[in-house]
Amino acid sequence: MRTLTDLADLVALVESGGSDLFVRWSQGPDADAGGCSRDGLTGVRLPGLSANPLAVEPWWGDRSLKLWVARRLHDYRHLPERRGPGVRPWVLTGTEAGRGPDNEPLVQCREPVAWISDGVLRQCEELVREHDGQWGSLDREK
Repeated sequence: MRTLTDLADLVALVESGGSDLFVRWSQGPDADAGGCSRDGLTGVRLPGLSANPLAVEPWWGDRSLKLWVARRLHDYRHLPERRGPGVRPWVLTGTEAGRGPDNEPLVQCREPVAWISDGVLRQCEELVREHDGQWGSLDREK
């Protein structure tokens, strides 16, 4: 699987990829071969992988696609710390199979597309920082 090393490449992928692109934070497609996540509270097996859509929502309007993508990654930047070694973001195409306990999409992976490099994550952080405001990750413990 290729690795995206520039935010512009990820933005181009989202521009061409339509509504079936998602980002997943895990050890990768091989580790996720079982095709399901588990609820952290109960351990219940969920009907897909927890992932977040990269498709732009209509309410975003004509704002920057680059900022949209940066936010999608920035919001979950805490996950490698929380989930352990080897956890990193990757892009997949998939179909929603339901919603998880945090209302996140549960996705049936059709095809792994690309890893997202640490360099892209740094670019996202810089872009979000430039826009100031009260943004932070969705890490509940911070």
